[in-house]
Amino acid sequence: MSAARLVRNACRASVVVAAVLLAACASRPGRDGAPARPPGDLSSTPDAVPRVEPLRRGGPNKPYEVLGKRYVPMDADLPFSENGLASWYGTAFHGKSTSSGEPYDMYAMTAAHKTLPIPSYALVRNPANGREIVVRVNDRGPFVAGRVIDLSYTAALRLGLLAGVAPVEVRRLTHDEIRAGLWRRGAPPPESVPAPEPALAAATPDAADPLMTLVAGVEARQPARDAAPPAARAAGADAAPGFWLQLGAFRQAEGAATLRRQVLDAAGDLAVAVFDDVVAYRVQVGPYTTRAEAQRAAERLRSQLLIVPLLVERRP
Repeated sequence: MSAARLVRNACRASVVVAAVLLAACASRPGRDGAPARPPGDLSSTPDAVPRVEPLRRGGPNKPYEVLGKRYVPMDADLPFSENGLASWYGTAFHGKSTSSGEPYDMYAMTAAHKTLPIPSYALVRNPANGREIVVRVNDRGPFVAGRVIDLSYTAALRLGLLAGVAPVEVRRLTHDEIRAGLWRRGAPPPESVPAPEPALAAATPDAADPLMTLVAGVEARQPARDAAPPAARAAGADAAPGFWLQLGAFRQAEGAATLRRQVLDAAGDLAVAVFDDVVAYRVQVGPYTTRAEAQRAAERLRSQLLIVPLLVERRP
């Protein structure tokens, strides 16, 4: 082969390689940031309106791997809450496809989360200023250590987070909470309901489920529930002292019954109880003799069910 032909082939190969690299660079998002001319009324953008949407296995909820780390999204309607750093994404992704297949709209009240079911609705609170919003989770991310949620541009604006990364509190809204309207302003979140000493309303997993009797008797209760003495509201023996892990709290007995069954289906060796303390029906696991034992069980629940339990101590 002549020297001239070798040179021509080398030049042609170089052009092909350059074209491939240029195409790869063009497919990546450019520098992210805020829009140059955003609409002037974004601060009054309403929250996402939660509605019960079906969850499915697979698709955006199937396990995946990013940067060598494996993630297993939730695919069941279970409570979830966490604290961590929030970031936001804007112009570089506007109009591009999200993990749900929907186009990303930086002017909508949406968010990305690594493991929440898609779709989901979540309450996000900025503890620095007390602002709270409702977003619809339809994307995956952020894949940066310490960050728990990636907000749309408008969601970050509403929370006062456009200046950068900041701590937030995230809580997923379950279908029962959505049906009950607990996401609306002024409605107490399940974790904030006070907890007087309750009565045991459910048995251990391998026993008959007495909760259905409790559910059937809800309509027969007195209209003013707190007018009845505590003894009249007991559905079993007093709660045993020790450490308990609260998985959720509901205004309706049906919601507590649903969560209890879901937990038993996923981890049937747990002793899951439902307590009716007049204010709420509380789903709890226990009791555990020591705080350390309860914390180990909490870690197991986090890994098995992706639930972040609330540790409760009951004293004799």
